Amino acid sequence: MKITTAGESHGKGLFAILEGIPAGLEVDPGKIDFELARRQSGYGRGARQKIERDRVELLAGIRDRLTLGSPIALAVWNRDYENWKEAMAPEGCDRSARRLTCVRPGHADLTGMSKFATDDARNVLERASARETAARVAAGAVCKILLEKLGVTVSSEALEIGGAAAEESRSRIDEARGDGDTLGGVIGLKISGLKRGFGSCMTYAEKLDARLVSAMMSVQAVKGAEVGLGFALAGMRGSEAHDELYTDGKRIFRKTNRAGGIEGGMSNGEEIVLRAAMKPIPTLAKGLRTVDTDGMVPALSAPERSDTCAVEACAAVLEAAVASELCAAVLERLGGDTMEEVKERYGRLPS
Repeated sequence: MKITTAGESHGKGLFAILEGIPAGLEVDPGKIDFELARRQSGYGRGARQKIERDRVELLAGIRDRLTLGSPIALAVWNRDYENWKEAMAPEGCDRSARRLTCVRPGHADLTGMSKFATDDARNVLERASARETAARVAAGAVCKILLEKLGVTVSSEALEIGGAAAEESRSRIDEARGDGDTLGGVIGLKISGLKRGFGSCMTYAEKLDARLVSAMMSVQAVKGAEVGLGFALAGMRGSEAHDELYTDGKRIFRKTNRAGGIEGGMSNGEEIVLRAAMKPIPTLAKGLRTVDTDGMVPALSAPERSDTCAVEACAAVLEAAVASELCAAVLERLGGDTMEEVKERYGRLPS
């Protein structure tokens, strides 16, 4: 299975193509819209969420809500494009409009300008923007639907925001907003219902923990990821760190899950536990000290339109990214051209 996304933050829309989804999966667009709404939710979101009300349009690969086995094309249109056509229209536009040269520390602006040989950060930031994740959430929603047919669920929660427990974070978000600043946080994810043996110890590219961590790290603003107790394991003795095995004479089981459901790069039947660290958004209302690349003079970074905190939204995006990678791993092992074949093969695996 393969997912490709396209589209710019202020372009016509965001688009996803999914290849390898078997035929016969029922796709309810309402479930995709629900995930898109989650991506736009959370305390601390900015003004753009009042403009965009994301909805998916099914373009190809689905007939009467059933997948055909062909590539699936999804679109999430940008309502704000009408306000940006002059500067963004692919058919022809005024490239001097909305030009950005006061590059933002922590964003892709400066490095991207060098890499892609442009004097306008707009050409970089439009794709590097977290708005891109709307397409990934739409695609991930399809993958979540498929996994749920097998009894596998992916869930998430904000654990910390701005260094405080998530339920105590509103005052910190309000304070940061008043200061023109931003906050990050820690997000926890769980995969429940996955049977043993997904991933492999035989090649590093097949290791499930490596694939899931890579998926999390691909999400904008994520700067750290761990499986199970992760970094905490480094400070423990081996007798404390590992999940000892027990038997009742009929089955083997664990009383702990410090490994987070993955051993040797393979799912071990326990709940898979992941965490990701999201840095504060690098677009600050008050700006940061930087350089205007026109003239190479000191400046404040451009504010653009941004959020104070998007940790809860990031949780929805991480779910989508993890579900997409997990779905790929599941289909690689099971094969099958139809959902009936996939379900039958999964049902035959040991729990």
